[in-house]
Amino acid sequence: MSAVAKSGIQSHITINFPIKSPGDAKALAEELPPLMPDFAKAQDTVGSVHYSRFLPLNDETLLFLADIDGDEEKLFGDLARSAGLVFDAIFKHVVEPPSTPVASNPEAFITWVKHHSTHPLIVYTAFANSSVQDIQSSARTVGFTGSGEQHPLLISLPMKSKLKAFVFEEVVLRAAENKMNQGADSVGTLHFAHFVPLADTHLGFFTIYDGNFDKYIQDFTEKIGPVFDLMFKYVSDPPPTPVAKNASAFLKYATVFNQAPIGFYSAYPGIQVQDIRALLADAKVGAASATR
Repeated sequence: MSAVAKSGIQSHITINFPIKSPGDAKALAEELPPLMPDFAKAQDTVGSVHYSRFLPLNDETLLFLADIDGDEEKLFGDLARSAGLVFDAIFKHVVEPPSTPVASNPEAFITWVKHHSTHPLIVYTAFANSSVQDIQSSARTVGFTGSGEQHPLLISLPMKSKLKAFVFEEVVLRAAENKMNQGADSVGTLHFAHFVPLADTHLGFFTIYDGNFDKYIQDFTEKIGPVFDLMFKYVSDPPPTPVAKNASAFLKYATVFNQAPIGFYSAYPGIQVQDIRALLADAKVGAASATR
């Protein structure tokens, strides 16, 4: 079961690439960054990826995280055809990869990726029913180019014991989902947020946010602290709770656990949550006026 905070056209994907060895992990860290400009162009062409980033979780696992529109399988096929060379480079270092070159074997790639994908347990999006094309079109119509900062937050929380679906999903996640819904919109700088199980021993917390890290964490602790109060009961060596009353400790914790991505991609760089909401509202008003 996966809990979804808001229904809409968007979804989150986490693809797990099992790496052969620490040497292969080191090689990937060197080989992937130069490929990222072409990978960004490929995603621009696909047109259904809001944000993406690779995360070297450890010497054994590379993650690909993406916030997307529409059907996942279609996206996998589009990426195979438009960005096959990137995945060819990755699969040289992966345990039991699919047939390559990926561009010539899209069905094998799709099958492999589906088998190595993990679905999120909790999902939040600030604009659930708006696609990449909706947002880009709204900005283009009024000539708006954003100048704000967008950043990924990538945290892997070590759990005290293995994630037990019937306890963690049914009890903790249902409560956390409700609290996330109540607080996330009021933060006002949060594009996407996802809790994703990682190898049954860690819980990934992945977000895209606007602006300054310290200010984001401060707002986060105030509005969504209760979510982490619930989560930290199951986390090894958590910071003090309640989070809202221990903001500096949570900031230090988030700073230590936040990991750097490879190749952060944005379909609309610099356009902040409040900009998007305003642009979409104006587009809706304009469309209504045009039909009168």
